[in-house]
Amino acid sequence: MALSSSIINQIIQQEILLDDLSDDDLADFCQTANLAYRSGNPIISDQEYDFTYLPALKQRLPKHALFQSIEPEGQGFSEEKVLLPEVMLSTDKAYSWEEISKWIERLEKSAVEIDLDLSLIQIKATPKLDGFAGFDDGERLYTRGDGKKGSDITRVFDRGLQVYNDSGRGQGAGEIVVKKSYFEAYLSQDFEYPRNFQASLIKEKALDEKAQQAVNDKAALFVPFVQLPTWSGSIGELRTQFEKVVNEILSAVDFDVDGVVFEVTNEDLKTQMGANRKFHRWQIAFKENKDKAQVKVLSVTPQVGRTGKITPVAELEPTLLSGATIVRATGHHYGLVKEQGLGVGSVIELTRSGLVIPKINQVLKPAPVQIPEQCPSCGETLEWESDFLMCLNHVNCPAQVMGKMEYFFKILANNDGFGIATIEKLYEHGIRKTSQIYALNADDLSKMGFGEKTSVNLINQLKRSSSEQIEDWRFLAAFGVARMGMGNCENLLKSYSINEIFDLDLEQISAIDGFAELTAQMIVSGLNSIKLEFDLLSRYRFNLELTPLQKDLPDFTHGLSGKKIIFTGKMSGSREEMKKHAKSIGIQVASSVSAKTDYLVIGEKVGQKKIESAQKFNVEILKEEDYLALIK
Repeated sequence: MALSSSIINQIIQQEILLDDLSDDDLADFCQTANLAYRSGNPIISDQEYDFTYLPALKQRLPKHALFQSIEPEGQGFSEEKVLLPEVMLSTDKAYSWEEISKWIERLEKSAVEIDLDLSLIQIKATPKLDGFAGFDDGERLYTRGDGKKGSDITRVFDRGLQVYNDSGRGQGAGEIVVKKSYFEAYLSQDFEYPRNFQASLIKEKALDEKAQQAVNDKAALFVPFVQLPTWSGSIGELRTQFEKVVNEILSAVDFDVDGVVFEVTNEDLKTQMGANRKFHRWQIAFKENKDKAQVKVLSVTPQVGRTGKITPVAELEPTLLSGATIVRATGHHYGLVKEQGLGVGSVIELTRSGLVIPKINQVLKPAPVQIPEQCPSCGETLEWESDFLMCLNHVNCPAQVMGKMEYFFKILANNDGFGIATIEKLYEHGIRKTSQIYALNADDLSKMGFGEKTSVNLINQLKRSSSEQIEDWRFLAAFGVARMGMGNCENLLKSYSINEIFDLDLEQISAIDGFAELTAQMIVSGLNSIKLEFDLLSRYRFNLELTPLQKDLPDFTHGLSGKKIIFTGKMSGSREEMKKHAKSIGIQVASSVSAKTDYLVIGEKVGQKKIESAQKFNVEILKEEDYLALIK
């Protein structure tokens, strides 16, 4: 069940501390904080979210839906969602120069793969605006929504909102922002944060007097990303001038900025690097928090994860760091506890920079350590697997059983209510498998102590989770088999259907590109362990979108088979549907023009930049009707 408002307030007031939160409660709080931020009513500071709660969630649940797909904007209004003219991905984040260096190394590796001279790689840096994201196609302005679908908020232009630099409509992605100087002078008494004000601009209700005045004064604006001031240079220049570039870009505009976005400008390299489901690999945002402290360790407590891994959590002397009181930090694994002497009385260097926050950088003064021998959840004897201390009682360990059920609903990401609080209550009443949850009815839940309305809502959410269409690879990943995250599940299901995979042997899986023998062994064993549960859940006829099998793709005879194509402009129908259809008939769909592009298919109101890029690379341009004629 979702966190109550009282629990949320206790977390905000730090009456409940980060490390006292279960994985599910932490996830629920992050989602609540994220939606509150996106709706313009943040409940915690950006710094706390970016450098404390979200990184802690990434450490505990790196495959949580927040990190696998674009989180939806919390618009706070209920208009019907429509497909965006272009998919608006999120931006990957880095919190140190070391992470930026690794990103640069990936650029260089990709450049070598396409024979691009490393000295020709160009990078640009722009401010990362802290506003309200949208997409302007020249006719309508959309919220970013979930990256694929958003809401039409063109009304903000009807109310007089102007485009930054008086540069005109139709420049694509950007953000609604308010000038910092104006906000502080005229709006700070009425709005707690600029985000509150920015969100108020898009509401359906009429603007209040002060908001309308800000629009009239051109203090509130839509800023297309292409209009932002930039720094451009080579990789070498970025390496030698990194701090200078960051400092200059952070102060380049009179808007709230929460980082610097670095991206490659070479079209060939962008195409080579591509994107995953969440972000473009050729782009990264840098955020920084440098605070450190020396802290004494009071105790080390073991925690049990879903897979049986025992994580040491250091209980610390309360320490103020970056505006928050830190009392706990992860010790990562017990191999490090032994190696570094992380014990009672040890002194550590604690930081809040990086993806794992708060993070133990190093043990400055070691102390004798205590290694647990029994699982704190089930009491079974623990065993070492490399540096990791493990509970191998995977079937009956309460923490693991509940963790697996919670994980299933979390990965499906199409239901509400089945957080750890609900799962714990179900466990208390004998529920041990996800399939048992789907077999329940409202009366069963009421007898377990759930309220009448809650019971009905939970059953409706179960029905929703099976009736709403989800990808077959997501459904498979929800079972939590080792080495079978969503990416590997999708790759596996490109070679074999979801009903065939349980009959595969080691040799067949090893033969799939990207699956090493050790991974294949773990997958064969893992699939065998979930077969019964898979069959039981399959009775509920989940609405699965099946991954097309590569072996079943026909040999297409149309002239565009195997060609790389880009769609741009306003089409007669949905552009996303055009892309989906093109892929289904053997066409490679790309997002940016390069020397490897074969055709640029254009609709109405095409950006000049795309046309110029196509001409630069001698890419043939097709009108929509000509394209449709070719594929018939």
